[in-house]
Amino acid sequence: MSSSLQECISSQISIDKLSLDDILSNFETVHLKKGDYLLQAGSICREMAFIESGYLRMYDIADGKEITFWIGSSGKFITSLSSFVFQTSNFWNIQAVTDCKLQVINRTQHFQLCETQPKWLEFDNLLLAHSFALLEQSMFAQLHTTAQQRFENLLHNEPDLFNNVPLQYIASMIGITPESLSRLRKNLSNSIS
Repeated sequence: MSSSLQECISSQISIDKLSLDDILSNFETVHLKKGDYLLQAGSICREMAFIESGYLRMYDIADGKEITFWIGSSGKFITSLSSFVFQTSNFWNIQAVTDCKLQVINRTQHFQLCETQPKWLEFDNLLLAHSFALLEQSMFAQLHTTAQQRFENLLHNEPDLFNNVPLQYIASMIGITPESLSRLRKNLSNSIS
């Protein structure tokens, strides 16, 4: 079983080996090739995935243009939260940007674990809180920071994105054009040299 998933859970909550093994036994390893979909818009989400390796992006198409909402990297969970919980039609496409190795739990097992394993419920509540915090930060950043600040923040927090994810997805995620992103990167390089 995934040692990175094990580390992710044990770094967030205090948990004994028996409970951790019980939780991990509910996950299965899934491999996605670059371009494969974990989830497509309009379907109902029945899985939550932990990204062991690789990058996935959540995006939608508006006015014929792809808008990237978020890019998930190793060590993070990804799902369409409202669709997963409420079994409503999902808004997002979740697509592999690179080859990915995932640890996936289906909805039935997830909610059974919430009822039978208090440590999973504790961890799930933290995941939910982190998701809301991320959404708040993203909304705040779009309203109150410049493109340069959003770029620098992403470069500081997730430098590997820039080596593994096409720039047009990164630009879309921070709300700028690919040309603007190239200009910001060039300006940063010039100021360093």
